[in-house]
Amino acid sequence: MSIKLSVLSLPLLTLSLALTAAPDVSSRQKAAGPAKVSNVNKPESKSEDIDEFANFTQWAEVAAFMDQMVFKHGFDRVELEAMLRQTRYVDSAVRLMRPAPPGTPKNWAAYRARFVEPVRVNAGISFWNAHQDALTRAEEEYGVPAEIIVGIIGVETIFGRHTGNFRVMDAITTLAFAYPDTPTRLARMEYFRGELENTLLLSRDYDIDPFSLLGSYAGAIGLPQFMPGSILQYAVDFDGNEHIDLRNSPTDAIGSVANFLVQHGWQRNAPIAFPAIVAQPSENAAPAWQKFIGQGLKAKFTLDELRANGVTPEMASPPGKLYGLVDLQNGFDPTEYWLGTDNFFAITHYNRSYFYAMAVTDLASTVRAARNPQ
Repeated sequence: MSIKLSVLSLPLLTLSLALTAAPDVSSRQKAAGPAKVSNVNKPESKSEDIDEFANFTQWAEVAAFMDQMVFKHGFDRVELEAMLRQTRYVDSAVRLMRPAPPGTPKNWAAYRARFVEPVRVNAGISFWNAHQDALTRAEEEYGVPAEIIVGIIGVETIFGRHTGNFRVMDAITTLAFAYPDTPTRLARMEYFRGELENTLLLSRDYDIDPFSLLGSYAGAIGLPQFMPGSILQYAVDFDGNEHIDLRNSPTDAIGSVANFLVQHGWQRNAPIAFPAIVAQPSENAAPAWQKFIGQGLKAKFTLDELRANGVTPEMASPPGKLYGLVDLQNGFDPTEYWLGTDNFFAITHYNRSYFYAMAVTDLASTVRAARNPQ
């Protein structure tokens, strides 16, 4: 099988959300057999920004990176230098990666309103109707409900309406060596250097002009906004044409999203999240349930543990499963609390954000309800 990454120029989603922590925004189940990526460039407009010339080859860290690519993957040094001399510094990518000003309160209600709204709901209905067979097949093969796949593609790109026009090579190289000064700067640069490595491998192994790849300011490609490493590891040829094309094949995008979630722990026929109530804190001590907050992107705790520490599900929750306590801060209004299952946290691996996972879940259920009114 071959992978046709037809110049995966893809929408820039809320990838920025995913980039608030070390990245897991890539989907990766390797497609069986060798993949072939075709070099079909279909840019939709001019670059997102006026890029600046920067001779990256004169940067010491870039020189070390090129040495690594030569030693580790057998790249030709002269060709690498020529490629990086053509690469532009994208100041807007750096600016967009900067965190919100200190003291800016998180607001789940405002975030949700950006994604669970009429445009996405109506587009979701149309997308579902147009690709019902592929969505049904993905649900049968992977166990991921059609509405969740619809929710992710809807949040990411409004089903392909908003495709990023940054040259992936420019954006990823800029962030790999000039990431803004944040507490996670070193980890983020390491991540983007890995994605630059993946971009070069993708381009070489599938004979793609790396400068033809278009995507978000973070380098995400295609309807599902996969990073280059995710394409190599999780993208699948779901339409059976022996090419993986995440830009032009909604069917490949549907199968690839489902595959990504399964590879990150999605469980067939299992719930996603349940609303919860937490005990009110006393004046003199932190609440016992506070220790469950911020415990990573994994369901770790039993219902008995949670109940014993003041967390009560608002509806019947399956026993024998593990949960994580999810806090959705609402600005100056009360925080919402939920119990997230393995399926909830599988979505957070797509974008490392509770807000993101809940927005996907809510958009999914809203589209389903609107499509099938009772």
